[in-house]
Amino acid sequence: MPDPVISVVMGVYNGGEYIRETVNSILSQTFRDFEFIIVNDGSTDNTGEILQEYAKKDPRIKVIRQENQGLTKALIAGCQMAQGEYIARQDCGDVSKPERLAKQLKCINADKGLALVSCSVNFFGPAGEFVFLSSFKPDYRLAQRGISWHGTAFFPKELYKKSGGYRSEFYFAQDLDLWVRLAKYGKISVLLEALYEARFAEGQISGIYRKEQIALTKIIYSLRDLKPGDPKYKSLLSKAGLIKPKEKGNVSSFRKAQQLYFLGRCLKSQNNPGYRNYLQRCVKLNPLHIKAWLSLIA
Repeated sequence: MPDPVISVVMGVYNGGEYIRETVNSILSQTFRDFEFIIVNDGSTDNTGEILQEYAKKDPRIKVIRQENQGLTKALIAGCQMAQGEYIARQDCGDVSKPERLAKQLKCINADKGLALVSCSVNFFGPAGEFVFLSSFKPDYRLAQRGISWHGTAFFPKELYKKSGGYRSEFYFAQDLDLWVRLAKYGKISVLLEALYEARFAEGQISGIYRKEQIALTKIIYSLRDLKPGDPKYKSLLSKAGLIKPKEKGNVSSFRKAQQLYFLGRCLKSQNNPGYRNYLQRCVKLNPLHIKAWLSLIA
């Protein structure tokens, strides 16, 4: 069998609730020449059984199982197995619109100077309510900040390898670390069409571990300006490797409250009455959250 054009890579941990919707969105793509590499990162729910069910029906699905090591190491394993000319990311719980792969492939083939293609994203809350649309202007300095959502990334495998790929030192912000290095080999482009739908799951990394991500972002930009042979480079990488969840699965009520406040504010800006539910839960977790109280009163 010839190698596929695209390798879709996804890591998943206990994603049984939403994984069928995610997998079906990739299998429904209008562009069909792809493999779907799914790394089961030590799931303890029914994720493994569901993946095996799909793998038996569609030979394009390749499942890797590993002990729970986190998303970064899952993606490293998945990308190492990739046979496609391009790698497309996908996150469990999210949905790719049917023409996502076809349109990203067309974009990157039309401009060989591109190192990464993303797209706009519609974000939805835990209850399926629309939260906001994330979209960048074409001239946005993406290399300075990254793309709107990790799962939208589409890039050449050759450049992934040349840049050094995902690095195990980055438990968080592994995506930005890669984008900054990919940007040295070409431009980053974002399709304005929303070809991806992302779900805000309560407790997900992007909302809970913001402090750690900010610390790693500073390290990433410091590394960008150094040469790998510089002693400070190795020191910064070691420092990055120390930034991990202190107690896995034990998230403080303060951090959970911050995430609920963000969701509540987004819904309130759209006049969605569901905002009160999130803000009320926020102040229940953190009675001293003044901004949440003010948003409820105003």
